[in-house]
Amino acid sequence: MTMVGSPLFIDTNVLVYATIVTSPFHAQALRAINRREQAKLDLWISRQVLREYLATLTRPPIASNRVTFATIAAEVQSFEERFRVGDENRDTTTRLLGLIAQHPTGGRQVHDANIVATMLAYGVDQLLTHNVSDFKRFSGLITILPLGAE
Repeated sequence: MTMVGSPLFIDTNVLVYATIVTSPFHAQALRAINRREQAKLDLWISRQVLREYLATLTRPPIASNRVTFATIAAEVQSFEERFRVGDENRDTTTRLLGLIAQHPTGGRQVHDANIVATMLAYGVDQLLTHNVSDFKRFSGLITILPLGAE
């Protein structure tokens, strides 16, 4: 369970599920985000999450079921206003390199390590995600909150 007042990072998959009404996880994701917003928690995403969101919603088969790119762009802009956005900087890169050195990581897993590096750079130690297994190697550094374990 989220600690009261602790900042929380929202993984890309949670935003995607909250947006796509036909997702089997739509209600869970929407409820998880709304509940934390109502509790006035400090909710974070990153530029990487915004890029991943764009990549997911603009590729088939999702893209064929979505409306225009303008709608997707408006959603991204809404996220920028709704959540705190961690920018990648020198500190993030330094932390990323340290994480990779300490926790064997390669290929697509580097993206997950970068999320953790961004979280650590901004002092965020909790992650809401549906992809718990992607982040287990970092469980000594962050608290992983599974979507649906509310």
